[in-house]
Amino acid sequence: MDATSDRGLRGKYAIVGVGETGYMRGSGCTTRQLGTTAVRKAIEDAGLTPGEVDGMLSYSFNDSTFSTTIAGDLGIRLNFYVDVYGGGSSIEALIGIAMGVIEAGMCKTVAIYRAMNGYSQVRIGGTGGRGAVAPLSGEGLFPRGYGLMSAGQMFCQSFMRHMYDYGTTPEQVAMVKVIHSQHAANNPKAYYNKPVTVEDVLSSRMIVKPLHLLDCCVETDNGTAIIVTRIDRARDLRHTPAVIQSVVGRCSKPRSDNHYQSGPISTVAGYYAKDILWPNAGVGPEDIDVTGSYDAFTFTTLLQLEDYGFCKKGEGGEYVSSGDMRLGGKRPNNTSGGHLCEGYTHGVNMVIENVRQLRHDVDDSCPIGADGKRQHTYIYNEGGCRQVKDAELSANLGWATPGTGSALVMARGTR
Repeated sequence: MDATSDRGLRGKYAIVGVGETGYMRGSGCTTRQLGTTAVRKAIEDAGLTPGEVDGMLSYSFNDSTFSTTIAGDLGIRLNFYVDVYGGGSSIEALIGIAMGVIEAGMCKTVAIYRAMNGYSQVRIGGTGGRGAVAPLSGEGLFPRGYGLMSAGQMFCQSFMRHMYDYGTTPEQVAMVKVIHSQHAANNPKAYYNKPVTVEDVLSSRMIVKPLHLLDCCVETDNGTAIIVTRIDRARDLRHTPAVIQSVVGRCSKPRSDNHYQSGPISTVAGYYAKDILWPNAGVGPEDIDVTGSYDAFTFTTLLQLEDYGFCKKGEGGEYVSSGDMRLGGKRPNNTSGGHLCEGYTHGVNMVIENVRQLRHDVDDSCPIGADGKRQHTYIYNEGGCRQVKDAELSANLGWATPGTGSALVMARGTR
């Protein structure tokens, strides 16, 4: 793979630092504190000082704290900042924006963060410490009039149609949760770190057909952050860089609201995003070593893996239940446990995990050697290793709705 290709900005930028708080329920913190902590940790992880960061991007859905406040608390003066309203799939889009503004000379190094009290304060379903149902207006008039208020209610039709068209079974889809829970068992910071079985998933209470409780992500309070800069700067910093090969930001179906009016209801935005992602990266799905497919629900992972080309349309049930996604399998997915088990961050934790996979320094339970580096055993039993051996290429598949998504391909760099 030629990292110096002229195709877009391939190989010119990298993620050089990652940071996160714990994944909690009841943080007792403001989003200001969560965001400041995560950004500070990401800066320290990169081996930078706050004064070397001059750009900041954030996104909020229901709650967060603005970039200028976080920057001020850290002693950072910004040459560029933007706070966007967005949830799922925003992280990949903001990585692309960070590359663009650096390329344009507007700043040199960008911190991107998400801070959310997604369980204790503002929950997407309208409950929590500050829960409220907003008045009906604008684009909310149509879905709420039909009782489509939560993500599960809005997406379940796509899932049901996939089952109808392709014979996908609840048992097959439950394997997404089973596999991610096995990965989380090797992740000391995962909120849910006990393995579950297919029967556990299917016997959990129904939320909205076909979603059982354990088909749904774990809502948490957390702050997460990454640092993006040029590759020439990245090589002088603390870690092996995760080099950005391709990014797709907020690609949509012909309609992103009533997406089923344009194309099959079980086809998601990845069907279109793949035509940008793979040519710009210079690789295909068959080259990827580890994936981070957004798992707001077990079904979202299945649909995206199909439409990005990891398997044929209609074969997602077989793919996710085959064991290929498991650590030690052909292409492990969500090795931290993802949104289903580690914590819900609107996608940032899955980018953080893949950065660590490409560094070959995932923070699992393997022993740390005399050189201060983790000695990975590649034994994937409960409480053991979750580092993918010789990981060189990763793909993150972001999700907002069936009609909107983003994606990211990264490669292991050199020092």
